[in-house]
Amino acid sequence: MKGSPQRSAVSGQRRIVVVTGSDTGVGKTVLTALLTRRLRAEGVEAVALKPLCSGGREDAVALHAASGGALTMDELNPWHFRAALAPVLAARREGRGVRLAEVVARVRAVARRFEVVLVEGAGGLLSPLGEDFDSRDLIAALRGTPIVVIPNRLGAVNQARLLLEALPKSARGRVLVVLVDQSVVETAARSNARLLEEWVSKVRITRLPWVSSVDSVGGTKRNRRLAAVLKPLVAALRG
Repeated sequence: MKGSPQRSAVSGQRRIVVVTGSDTGVGKTVLTALLTRRLRAEGVEAVALKPLCSGGREDAVALHAASGGALTMDELNPWHFRAALAPVLAARREGRGVRLAEVVARVRAVARRFEVVLVEGAGGLLSPLGEDFDSRDLIAALRGTPIVVIPNRLGAVNQARLLLEALPKSARGRVLVVLVDQSVVETAARSNARLLEEWVSKVRITRLPWVSSVDSVGGTKRNRRLAAVLKPLVAALRG
């Protein structure tokens, strides 16, 4: 297996995907891990990165497992800060600072080795990540394909439209929106995707069933359902 990522990256098309969302705790890690696993199961050399995280490192651990150990933890998560604050504040507490150029360089170095690299942000689209940037800046600098994750509940259509307006103009034509069902499905959740499609007709919208964690996925029937939901997303990422 060693050496195969480099061969695939040279012969295939490299793609950088930035997974962001409306807030923290909306399902970015679960989606990123599911997509990474699915891509790898289909023979795509894919890995996931969590460049910055603060507080616990659980998200990075989940992405490390989803990536099949293809990267070390420090490659996958180069900047980890102890305080459970926005990364920029947590870094300052430790007398440190992270610049956009540093993160972009790390991501691009990994992208040279793999076909698809999924980069999970921290917090929402406009949450400050470092001294001079947020996930919107990261999408623009990497020229990445954005995936916007939003809880599928009352208010999701408004959140989606706000986020789409906030994306870099250059990225709006390739954005993917994922509405994540909650443990209790509200009435609005059943119609949000259809209503959103009326307002953003050219955007691919996916409704993801509730998944509490990647480890909770089990059973043939549930796996088949998730695979069917993820199939168009995976196809879009493969190009």
